Amino acid sequence: MATVTLTAENFDELAQGDGIVLVDFWAEWCGPCKRFAPVFERSADKHEDIVFGKVDTDAEAELSERFGIRSIPTLMAIRDGMIVFAEPGALPESVLENVIEQVRGLDMEDVRRRAKA
Repeated sequence: MATVTLTAENFDELAQGDGIVLVDFWAEWCGPCKRFAPVFERSADKHEDIVFGKVDTDAEAELSERFGIRSIPTLMAIRDGMIVFAEPGALPESVLENVIEQVRGLDMEDVRRRAKA
């Protein structure tokens, strides 16, 4: 599956649904972002059941501010409408695959229970 461009207009609609959404916060001028982009794209091709979204932090400053993005690239994982992972830095492919595996394996009832506590 190809990546989806996320904007202030479509972010909540995609991120608040069921399933997994991986978000790459990036910018055109960012060297590490450019190195991470092919890794993110390959992963999107492998995992067709996951939404892979990209937020251009220059074009979507509102989203960057909303999520406190201070360093790019930043990868955010959202599952069933909840942010379950967010980390800056260009991840190697093996680490990205591990993040996906960990997010898939989450017990979301437990995550929600802990979030309320």
